[in-house]
Order: sequence, then structure tokens, then C-alpha cells
Amino acid sequence: MVTAPSVPTTLPEPPLAVLVAVQLPGVSDDEHEGDLAELGRLVHTLGFSVLATVSQRRDSLAAGAVLGDGKLRELARLTGGSGVVPSGAPVRKSKARTQRDADEAEAEDERGAEDEGEPEAEAQAEGAAPRRATVVVVDHELSPSQLRNLERATGAQVLDRTGVIVDIFHRHAKSREARMQVEIARLNYVAPRLRESSGGAERQQGRGAGESALELDRRKIRDRVALLKTQLAAIHADQDHRRSARSEQLRVALVGYTNAGKSSLMRALTGSQVLVADQLFATLDTTVRALQPETRPRILVSDTVGFIKKLPHDLVASFRSTLAEALEASLLLLVVDAADPTHDAQLEVTRGVLAEIGAQDVPTLLVLNKADRLDAGAIAELEGRHPGAVVLSAHRPGDVAALRQRLVDHFEASMQDGELFLPYARQALVAQVYEHTRVVAETCDEVGRHLTVRAPAAALAKLRALISG
Repeated sequence: MVTAPSVPTTLPEPPLAVLVAVQLPGVSDDEHEGDLAELGRLVHTLGFSVLATVSQRRDSLAAGAVLGDGKLRELARLTGGSGVVPSGAPVRKSKARTQRDADEAEAEDERGAEDEGEPEAEAQAEGAAPRRATVVVVDHELSPSQLRNLERATGAQVLDRTGVIVDIFHRHAKSREARMQVEIARLNYVAPRLRESSGGAERQQGRGAGESALELDRRKIRDRVALLKTQLAAIHADQDHRRSARSEQLRVALVGYTNAGKSSLMRALTGSQVLVADQLFATLDTTVRALQPETRPRILVSDTVGFIKKLPHDLVASFRSTLAEALEASLLLLVVDAADPTHDAQLEVTRGVLAEIGAQDVPTLLVLNKADRLDAGAIAELEGRHPGAVVLSAHRPGDVAALRQRLVDHFEASMQDGELFLPYARQALVAQVYEHTRVVAETCDEVGRHLTVRAPAAALAKLRALISG
């Protein structure tokens, strides 16, 4: 008798992470909690489970290790670190901050001494070793010295918000262009954070003599970034040419916060098999497809990379070609996850990024997605706050059909009627006429073809120029 091999009944637990955030003046409690929740989703996208959150209200980030001494020790208890920055990594503090940090640390110790020991005490009482986090994720951009100090105090890997986002982009980049764009952002992020190795002060021999190992590494990074930018320029020139060829066509660009459901809506509107995943930044590559069922003239729909609060500027710059789809669109569908409690803040971030790239004047239709997760009262409240917006679920065919008709009606309103005459010598242009216009009537005589069409003014002007040329 053959016995089947046993199958493990439990999957290995994901590595643990601790979230760290400082609530600065002017940041409300709701905004602070929303930022932490978003950071948790980012960390989850990287494959970590959140063990705990360490938060502190301060006037500014501590110059040495972000947190005050008391909170730093609390963080270290979760990672197994010492909670103290070793003398080999001096903490840079101004004289004005030193006394303030000491006072805050003393107050933290008095408030939290009993609470800080509870998780470990409970684990010991149950006879189990306390679970330790291997990664600390900070919801702020860290300086190289702050990152090193935190790693030495906690004994864990430390990532800041920018590093997490760049890492997610790196994992999700699929096309050659996206991989190059992300590599530029990663190299620009890594360069100032390179550290001298133990033998780094020694001079290199041969090529590059006179440079330390650190200087040589940074020069290599600069050379690599320059090469990537040159290669990207060639790709962008080709994309600009293709976009120029589509300039007279009707184009809709889906824009919005990451994980708002843009790819699901893209698939529903066009029937394309674009990637749909319930995770942040699942889509990094631009996809352009025709609206289905097709209209005459055709309406092209493009999906774009999602936005997020504090999106690193290097990534905004790197994804210029992707964001150009929004800048050059005839209409923007601003997609919002209406079921997310922070959707108002997400909408504000999206509009801010659109303004940053110069697309704030492009006509926009607000689409409040994921309505299947809302009750009737919440939907009515949204419709009252956003008159003219489309409230839908990308998973309900009736909602998608209504949006499609809304798009058709929008472009129909801007079209005009026109007459075109095609001599028989210019019959090769018939296909273009049918592609870029809706032919209402057609007659033929001994000299050529007479067509009554309806189309955007720009398309009509281009066709007349082609025919007369």
C-alpha cells in the first residue's frame, strides 16, 4: 500500500514588522491613524505582518533616532535590540534639543513603564518566547544617520516610507521600461545611504585610483543612472511618437489612488486581461485598449500607475511617460475607493499629483468605485456631496454599461457634423474616415464618394487636410 506524503497543515508565518510614526504638530489624530493604516497596507504588500505600532507625539523628529529615548527602548523590546544607540554611531543633536529629548524620555518612562512590559510578561507567563520583529518601518523619510542609529538600537532592518514604496515598485515592475524607471529611483534612493565598509578607507588601485570604495560605488551609481536615462529617453521618444499619432483620437485615462479599483474598471470597460490584484501598486505599466463594444470614432482607455500620499519625487519623475497619458487625455476618470474611510484624503492627494504634472485643467469625471460595499444611506450621502459623480461597482455589469454610455454621451456632445468628399483617386483614405468618424450617410457619383460624418473638430480638420493634400 502506497501512503501519500503528509502535507503540512499550517503555512509558515510571515516575518514580523513594527510600524513607527511621529505625530507632528498640525496632523490630526484621524490623519495620523490613516497614515499608519496605509503604512500597514504597504508593509503587507511587501509580505510582512504587523506585530505592533509605536507612535509618539513630538514637535519634530528626534535628530538621532526619530523617537525619544523612552519610546526607542519600547521599540527595542519588540525587536530584541538594546534600545540604545552605541557610541560608535553618535547621535547628532543640537544643544536646544538635548534637554527636551531628555525630558520627553523621562515622561515616557513614567507613563509607559508598566504597559511596555505587559506583552513580554504575558508571553513568559504562557511559557512561550516573545515574538520578535525583524523589520522596523518608519512612516517618514529618514536621513542615513537616523537609519543607522535605529538599526543599531533595535538590531533589526530599518526601512523608511520611501524605501518601502521603492521596494514595492521594484517587485511589481514587469516591462523593460518600468524596470528601468524603478532602478533609477532605487539607485537615487540608495546612493546617499551607502556605507563605508571596514576597509573602505583604503584607496583603490588601477582605474579610479585615489577614490575610496564608497566614492567608487557612488560614481558607478551615477554612471548607471546616466546610462538608464539615456536608454529611457529613446523609449520615451518612441512613446511620444505613438501618442502623437493618437492625438486626434478620443482618449480616457483612469487615474486615482493606488488600489482604488482602476484595473478592475479598465478590464470591465475594455474586456482586456489586465492584472487585477488587491494590493498596492499592482499596476505600473500603461495599458491602452479600445472601449468595448467599440464606438465610431473609437474611444481609447488607458490605465495608469496609482498615486499615494508622499509619493517619492524620483518615482513621479521616473514614470513621466505613464503620467503623460493623463496629461494628454481627452477626459480623466478620477477613480476613488468610496468604501475606504480615508477616501476624501486620497482624492485630495490625487488632485495634488495631477496639479503637479500639469493635468489639473484636463476635463475630469469623478468615479466613486466599490459601491457594492456601501449601504443605501452611504451612497445617498456620497451623491449629495459629489453631484455629477458616477457611483458604481466595477463588478456590476449594469453599472459599467451606464458609465460606458456616460463616456459616449460626453464625447458625442463635443462632436460636429461635416461633409467629406473623397475623389476616387483618394479612396485609400476611406478606412481612416471610418475609423475616426461616424459615417451618417454615404453616396457615390461619377467623380467620387460623398460622406456625411459626425466627428470631433480636430479629426475632421485632419481628414480634410489629408484629402486635399
